[in-house]
Amino acid sequence: STGELAQAAESAHVDLYFEAAVAGAIPVIRPLTQSLAGDTVLRVAGIVNGTTNYILSAMDDTGADYDSALAEASALGYAEADPTADVEGYDAAAKAAILASIAFHTRVTADDVYREGITKVTPADFESAQALGCTIKLLSICERITTDDGHERVSARVYPALVPLSHPLATVNGAFNAVVVEAKASGRLMFYGQGAGGAPTASAVAGDMVMAARNRVLGSRGPRESRYAQLPVAPMGFISTRYYVSMNVADKPGVLSSVAAEFAKREVSIAEVRQEGVADEDGRRVGARIVVVTHTATDAALSETVDALADLDVVESVTSVLRLEGTTL
Repeated sequence: STGELAQAAESAHVDLYFEAAVAGAIPVIRPLTQSLAGDTVLRVAGIVNGTTNYILSAMDDTGADYDSALAEASALGYAEADPTADVEGYDAAAKAAILASIAFHTRVTADDVYREGITKVTPADFESAQALGCTIKLLSICERITTDDGHERVSARVYPALVPLSHPLATVNGAFNAVVVEAKASGRLMFYGQGAGGAPTASAVAGDMVMAARNRVLGSRGPRESRYAQLPVAPMGFISTRYYVSMNVADKPGVLSSVAAEFAKREVSIAEVRQEGVADEDGRRVGARIVVVTHTATDAALSETVDALADLDVVESVTSVLRLEGTTL
């Protein structure tokens, strides 16, 4: 982990630089460790994996399914032979841990980051997202939160989410990356550019080498690990956001009221509902699909609701559960 590397560097009395570890050529690490050192960072959120962003962009643009978009990304060299680390969110989670550790002066590991990948995102999800004025992006989100017990904690999470088209991150397409930093005094800052590739990554590495050489010539040291805050990591159940829930249901009267009742029982407020027919390959209507968008709710309440929906006789399957981010990014 970055923390272990920092300890090793401290023991050896050398500098540790790793600008290229997150978002390639985009300067994100140095602004967090130096430019914003006098500010209080509240939130860091962004798109930090080019492979998944290329796949999701292709699905959005062409209506392709996940497998077809992955095949295209592989053919163009954007995906590894084994894409698991990218498409299941492991790479983005490791980067989120680095960002959270630096931004909040506490040691966060990849294992602390809640993680979901993009393999279950479907063309139907994109159709619903477009109808709602959104797209879908794999987001890495790190933030300070105050839980109900009054304690300040760190939240670090990675998942695919609906993002309103009006938000700057919705316009980040292909293999590009972007990170939005929100700080108490500085407000919202956005960093955008090429997040991978030989030349962009080499640029970041060369910049670190120049900094290390300059420090050696001047007899100085670069920034060291800062973990004075030692904030605990918040469990996912504490996190509140909006949700998109899609389900296939029986095509008969009373289904919508049964579904809505399960949300009401757990005080999850519904903001919008869409119901549409489901047809087979011959175009015959064989069922219905309900899409629910909620107001802000806790992850714990939403998880209980989804479990209850899956147990209803009128619900054939809960096909998708995605967060809706954007107003607080």
